[in-house]
Amino acid sequence: MLTLPSEYLTLIQAFAPVFSQRLWQHIQILVIGAILAPGKRTVTSALRIMGLSQEKHFQNYHRVLNRAVWSSREVSRILLTLLVTTFAAVGDLVMGLDDTIERRRGEKITARGIYRDPVRSSHSHFVKANGLRWLSLMLLVPIPWAHRIWALPFLTTLAPSERYYAGRMRGPKGLTDWARQMLLQVRRWLPTRRIVIVADASFAVLSLLARMQRLANPICMVVRFRLDAARYEPAAPRRPHQQGRTPSKGKRLPTLERVLKDRKTVWKRVTVWHWYGERKRVVEIASGTAVWYHSGMPLVSHRWVLIRDPKGTFKPHALLCTDMTVKPEQILKWFVMRWRVEVTFQEVRTHLGVETQRQWNDWAILRTTPALLGLFSLVTLLAHRLVQRGQLPVRQAAWYVKRLPTFSDALGIVRQHL
Repeated sequence: MLTLPSEYLTLIQAFAPVFSQRLWQHIQILVIGAILAPGKRTVTSALRIMGLSQEKHFQNYHRVLNRAVWSSREVSRILLTLLVTTFAAVGDLVMGLDDTIERRRGEKITARGIYRDPVRSSHSHFVKANGLRWLSLMLLVPIPWAHRIWALPFLTTLAPSERYYAGRMRGPKGLTDWARQMLLQVRRWLPTRRIVIVADASFAVLSLLARMQRLANPICMVVRFRLDAARYEPAAPRRPHQQGRTPSKGKRLPTLERVLKDRKTVWKRVTVWHWYGERKRVVEIASGTAVWYHSGMPLVSHRWVLIRDPKGTFKPHALLCTDMTVKPEQILKWFVMRWRVEVTFQEVRTHLGVETQRQWNDWAILRTTPALLGLFSLVTLLAHRLVQRGQLPVRQAAWYVKRLPTFSDALGIVRQHL
C-alpha cells in the first residue's frame, strides 16, 4: 500500500472523494509515478518508476483513463479551490485563457486536426501543425519563493476543429463557445470573487465579451483589440416624449489607427516590468472609453488602451477592458501577466511529458493532457508545502546560471522528498 509523506498526504487526499476507494489506490500510484518518471508520461513508465513493472493486472491502471467513471470537472474544481486558498485568498483573481496545439498523429485519434502553429508561425510565414487543440484556463498568481508570477492550469478542455463534427448529430463549437462555457463554470464555482480574464485577440469577440458583461457579477475581460474596430460614443439618454426607437449608440468615433497617428493624442509614459522577458521597459499609453458595435451583434462598453514604444522597437497595439472603471496602468499590468501562460505550456512539454502519451481512446485523450497540465499546479502546491518557511534551492550548472527558482527546481525538490 502506498504511503505518502505527511506534508503531501492532506493535500492529495482532497481529491479522494471524486473516486471510489478501489480506484483511489490506482490514482495515487499514477499521480506519484507521473511526478517521478523522467521522459515519457505513459502508464507503463509510471508503473516502472513505482516498482510495479511485474504487475500482472497492469490493464487496471490503463482503465483509470479509458474506462473508469470519474469527473474531471470535479477534480478541476477542487484544484482551483486549493490554488485560490493557497495563493490568492484575497484580492482579484487574474486568470489567463489561451489555446495550445498538442502534436499528435494516429488514425484512431478522431479529434485531431490541422491548425496554425502559433510558435513557429509569424505574420509573414504560416506553419501548420497536426494534432489536438486544447483550451486552458490558468490562475495567474505570484509565487512567494519564486519571486515572480506563474500561470497555474486548473481547467483544460479539448476544442476540436469543424472537421471533427462532420457527420455527427451536433453542430461545431468554436473556440469562443468553449471559452464562454469555461468562464461561466468558473463563475459558478466562485460566485462572489472578482475575476479578471486576460486573453489574446482570438477572444476579442462581441458575443463573448457581452455575455461576460451581462452576468450578475460580471467577469472583467482584458483582450488584444483591433485597431480598425468600429467605435462609437455611448447613446444619449432618451428625452421625454421622444418618438421612435431608443438609439443604441452615439456618434461614430475615429478608429484607433487614426488615434495612433493623430498628433493631438495625449500620451503618457509608464514603466512596465517583465515586458517580453525584459526586466523593465518604458512605453507610452493613451486611453479612453467607447462603445464597440457591429451590425447584428450586442454592444460592448469598454476602456481602450493604446500602447506604443517611444523607440519604435515593436509595433503599436491596443487592449480592450470590459470594466471602464479600471485604470490604464492596471490593464497594462494584467496584460503583461498573460505571457506567463506560454511559459507554462513550454514547461509541461519539457518536464511533464505532454505530447509523449500514447493513448488513442477518446476518454483517455480527454483526461490525460488536462491531468498533466493540472499536475503542473499540483507540483507547485506540493513544493509550496515544503519551502513556504524557507528558500527553494536553485540548481545551478556551469552552462546555465540563474538567480530565481524555476519549475524544474520545484519538481526536483518534490521528487527528492518523495
